[in-house]
Amino acid sequence: MKNLTLRDLQNLPPTVDLMTAARILGIGRTKAYELAKKNEFPARTIRICDLYRVSTASLLRLLSLGDERI
Repeated sequence: MKNLTLRDLQNLPPTVDLMTAARILGIGRTKAYELAKKNEFPARTIRICDLYRVSTASLLRLLSLGDERI
């Protein structure tokens, strides 16, 4: 995955898949799923059946790039 610019991050959809969020945060696949399963992933996760989605607003706040009104 290419390095994302600030504009790329701000243009993400409302949620991203777990692996996209993990790559942005520099977390490996195994660790990302381990954290998500324990509800300890650093950004807000949403579980839909066997899929994990990550709130982009939460991810941006974690990176201090989000609007505090989000």
